[in-house]
Amino acid sequence: MLKHNLGYPRIGIRRELKKACEAYWSSKIDYQELFNVGRKIRQINWIDQEKFGLDLIPCNDFSFYDHVLDMSLLLGSIPDYFFSIPEGEENINIYFSMARGFQKKGLDLKAMEMTKWFNTNYHYIVPEFKKDQKFYIHSNKIFSEFEEAKSIIKVIPKPVLIGPITYLFLGKEKDKSFHRMDLIDNILSVYIKIIQKLIDKGATWIQIDEPVLVLDLSTKEKEAFLYAYQKISNLFFNKINILLTSYFDGVAETIHLFRDISIQALHIDIVEKPKQLDDILPFFMDKKMILSLGLIDGRNIWKNNYSESIKYIKKSIDALGEKRVMIAPNCSLLHVPIDLNEEYSIHSDIKNKMSFAKQKICELNDLNSIIKGSKNILMENIHSLEESQKSLIIHDHKIKERVLQVEEKYLRRKNIFNIRQKKQNNKFNLPLFPTTTIGSFPQTKKIRSLRNQYKRKELSKKEYEKKIQYFIVDLIKKQENLGLDVLVHGEFERNDMVEFFSDKLKGFLSTENGWVQSYGSRCVKPPVIYGDVKRLHEMTLDWIRFSQTKTKKPIKGMLTGPVTILKWSFVRNDQAISNTAYQIALAIRDEVQSLENAGIQIIQIDEPAIREGLPLKKKDWISYFDWSIKAFRLSSSGVNDETQIHTHMCYSEFNDILEHISNMDADVITMETSRSRMELLKAFSEFSYPNGIGPGVYDIHSPRIPSVKEMFDLIKEASKNIPIRNLWINPDCGLKTRKWEEVIPSLKNMIKAAKLARRKIIDI
Repeated sequence: MLKHNLGYPRIGIRRELKKACEAYWSSKIDYQELFNVGRKIRQINWIDQEKFGLDLIPCNDFSFYDHVLDMSLLLGSIPDYFFSIPEGEENINIYFSMARGFQKKGLDLKAMEMTKWFNTNYHYIVPEFKKDQKFYIHSNKIFSEFEEAKSIIKVIPKPVLIGPITYLFLGKEKDKSFHRMDLIDNILSVYIKIIQKLIDKGATWIQIDEPVLVLDLSTKEKEAFLYAYQKISNLFFNKINILLTSYFDGVAETIHLFRDISIQALHIDIVEKPKQLDDILPFFMDKKMILSLGLIDGRNIWKNNYSESIKYIKKSIDALGEKRVMIAPNCSLLHVPIDLNEEYSIHSDIKNKMSFAKQKICELNDLNSIIKGSKNILMENIHSLEESQKSLIIHDHKIKERVLQVEEKYLRRKNIFNIRQKKQNNKFNLPLFPTTTIGSFPQTKKIRSLRNQYKRKELSKKEYEKKIQYFIVDLIKKQENLGLDVLVHGEFERNDMVEFFSDKLKGFLSTENGWVQSYGSRCVKPPVIYGDVKRLHEMTLDWIRFSQTKTKKPIKGMLTGPVTILKWSFVRNDQAISNTAYQIALAIRDEVQSLENAGIQIIQIDEPAIREGLPLKKKDWISYFDWSIKAFRLSSSGVNDETQIHTHMCYSEFNDILEHISNMDADVITMETSRSRMELLKAFSEFSYPNGIGPGVYDIHSPRIPSVKEMFDLIKEASKNIPIRNLWINPDCGLKTRKWEEVIPSLKNMIKAAKLARRKIIDI
């Protein structure tokens, strides 16, 4: 029974990769120093996985920014305009410019579009395709890292590739005259060359990731899959062992596609869809393939329940024999922190239930030992989980009772949007195309240092608050001078939009070093929801109330919504996820009402995760929206008509869920549309979305400064699809990660574009 891993975290135990990339971007180190950091991280990862007993260790799972972008570079799928950039060593400048844009030396190139990786909080760079596009091997990374891994570890490494169907599926056609699956012949010829080159270098296993297998595939996509893998299996069946992986859901609906395909092994996700095993085993008994069981949760931090996992292993071995069963995490461990041993302050009752990437690799060894007869390991696991579940810090019956008492009236605003909008217009008297930002402003080194000083108790609470107040007052002056219509306080006191709230809620804990990559150099430290949740005291009121005293313009109260707090945390797995969502929603509702009672009448409840939480199969959508929309409305509906509720969403495909977004009944929704050139708004127009919309006209994930004309053209495009009275003008996301020298000129241009729109677009 082989033990293997699909992928490992790549940021480094101390976020070394983040720091190196940002140093390279700011010209503080050269490419050689950057590559040295990457090499060190890779080698530590490989050695650790070998030390913990893996039989197959992945390579090419490392990335300096994004593994989908890596695949674009490997396949030569690079938009033509990026070739005007000086390439740099191993195309590193082109690579980073595709992700971040390029604005110097007379060039002004926008970054490529970015969106969520399936239903996770990881973001990938969306490939761009043109009709009859040619592909070719453009990067040596996969081959050099295979050679590098061979020189470090004793086992032959297992190269990892995103499969051709998934890669095409994740991309976008730049014109609508063709379907991206029409490119399958062109791209397949390059995959064949890549596989052959890996064979020539000594690879014995190759992992090809096809997570699209868990989706509701169209006939065209299924045909492309069959065509591609019949060709691959015919060419390579006896030359290399191909492990095809699926994850994030089940493949029972698509298992028939393998009837005429000969590959050595298929990986399925038992964590997300345990019941699929019963549907799939009969197929494997006839097919003679190896079955890889994804048993260890690669998206959450809880210890594996060995008793449950052993049941699936034994059932598979009984049906197929031990040699035809492999065990692994259900997906790449990219989505979890690296090492639980780096946590020193977590209560033992909770820590005993937890497991990070290193521990999850060890769990595979434990399962293998149990199968071979080690009863002690199994009994220790059972005892550990039972003892933790008895802990008094997990359960609060008063909180559970409050959820049961929620009535339908708590989920409805007093009047419909049209009535609310008139009252809000009378109250705020804002111009057409009102301008605002999403919430956060640059988190400079000075501000981060200030928070750290306070955390280390080097500053008293009074000293700390006085300094934060100084930054808030300065920001309000900056916003007033710029001419923004609705202001924010900047969130200088907040480390992260979820962690800030989790620190103030019962039932949450924060880790010390539990970092996870979100995109590029952006790392987050998801909180852990271990027990019942409630608000202990006001969380944002003092800062927002102070800010409002410093201006006559409206200040937005800034909150994170219940679904996003849930989805961007590691969630307890001992109760229904809907119950946890309602507990968080009631805590946010309490904060909303505190803000309204204090005179704050524009309140933003961010829900960027509402789309990413969507189940991958449409048959499961109804139950998800039933609790997720209910949770948002529970948090937002306890206010008067005059109080304007905003929400924010970013980097997701919304076209197929507009009815549900409308059901959220926010007065204003802001979202990312700048990279996609307002493409999303056509869907909102066709749906006749009734409420206010702020389509982002300024891409904050790139350091480039958009021009007035560029943003005006986006506003003009938006006005063709959305009633002018409902349009807001804003960046596409918070400004936290940007620098002041980028933010100020960009916002100046945004406000000029809005003023130009007021003069020129009204009569169109």
